[in-house]
Amino acid sequence: MFGILKNKFTTFISSLTKKKEDEKEVKEEKQIEKKEEICAVMTETEKISEAQTETKRAEVTETKETKEAKEETGKEKGIKIDLSLISKIKGIFTSNIKLTESDLKPAIEELRMNLIDSDVAYETSGKICEKIFERLKDKEINKNEIDKFVNREIKNALLEILNKNELNMKFMEWAKTKTKPIKLVFFGINGTGKTTTIAKFGKFLLNKNKSVVFAAGDTFRAGAIEQISVHGERLGIKVIKPEKRGTDAAAIIYDTVEYAKAHYIDFVFADTAGRMQTNKDLMNEMKKVVKVMKPDLKVFVADALTGNDAVEQAREFNEAVGIDAVIIAKMDTAKGGCALSIAHTIQKPIIFMGIGQSYEDIREFDAKWFVDEMVG
Repeated sequence: MFGILKNKFTTFISSLTKKKEDEKEVKEEKQIEKKEEICAVMTETEKISEAQTETKRAEVTETKETKEAKEETGKEKGIKIDLSLISKIKGIFTSNIKLTESDLKPAIEELRMNLIDSDVAYETSGKICEKIFERLKDKEINKNEIDKFVNREIKNALLEILNKNELNMKFMEWAKTKTKPIKLVFFGINGTGKTTTIAKFGKFLLNKNKSVVFAAGDTFRAGAIEQISVHGERLGIKVIKPEKRGTDAAAIIYDTVEYAKAHYIDFVFADTAGRMQTNKDLMNEMKKVVKVMKPDLKVFVADALTGNDAVEQAREFNEAVGIDAVIIAKMDTAKGGCALSIAHTIQKPIIFMGIGQSYEDIREFDAKWFVDEMVG
C-alpha cells in the first residue's frame, strides 16, 4: 500500500545518505593523509627527544639549576606536542557528521515536488518539508546511521500533522463516552463511496456486537434508497426509508432516531444525498439535517482517488456544516497523499479507511501504522 509515496521518501533518504557517503570517502582519504602526517610528526619528535638526551649527557659540567631549568622547558614542550597529537587523532576517529543547509535544500525541494505528485496538497507538502528540514538541519548524526535517523525524523514530522487534533482517538473508545443511541451523519459528494462506507462501518460495529439502524436520507439520487436497502438486507441491519423519492431527508432521519430510542439501538447511521460542495442551496439542506438530528459525529467521506479535489471538498463541507471526523474511502488503490492533506487542511481526525471491496475491508485509522506504510 502507498508504494508510490513510499518510493518518494526512500529516494529522499537515499539521496542524503549517498551524499554523506561520498563526503565520507573524501574525508577518509584526508584522514589517511593526516595519519601519515602525524606519524611523521611523532617520528620527528622521537628524533628530537633522542638528540636532547645526547645533549644532556654531554652537558655534565652544567650546574644543577641550569639542568633543572632545561628539563622543565623540555617537559613543557613535550606536553604541548602531546595535546596537539591527541586533538588531531580525536578529529580523525569521530563518528558523527552534520547535515548542513546545503545538504538538505536540494533534497528537500525534490521531495516537495514528489509529494505534490503523490496527491499531497501544495500547502501540506510545504509544511511537511518545513518540519523535516527543521528536524534535520545541523543535527549531529552517527555517520553509519544516517538513513535510520532521517527515516525516524520524517515519520515524526508526519505524525505531528496526523496527531495534531486532540480528538484523534480510537472510535470505540470515543463511543464509550456517548449516550445511546449514538448518532452519526455522513456527508460527501456523489461517487465517493459514501453509502458503501456506511455499510462497511455498520458491519464493523456488528462484529463488535453492537446494534445499528440505517436512515435512508439520500432521497434525491435515483437508486440511492434501493442501494442502502440492499446493504441493510445483506447485513441484517434495519433501514428506515421513505416510500418515495423527494421526501424530506430530515424527517426520515428524525424517524430513524426515534426508532433507535424505542428499540434500544446502539448506533444510528444517516445517509445523505451527495452534494457538490459548490452548490450552496443543497449545502443548506445539510444544515437542516444537522439541526434536526443533532448528531454526535458529522463524518465526511472522502474519495482518496480524487487527490487534491477531496481536500477542497473537505474544506467546503467543514465550513458549511462543521465536520467532526473523516473516513477515507478507496485507500487501497490510492497514493496516500490525500489523507495527509485533509488532516492538515481541516485538522480533523481520520477515524477509518476503506481498503477493499468487501464489507470487511475497513480498518480503524492508526497514524503510526499509516506513517510506517508510507515511509517504510
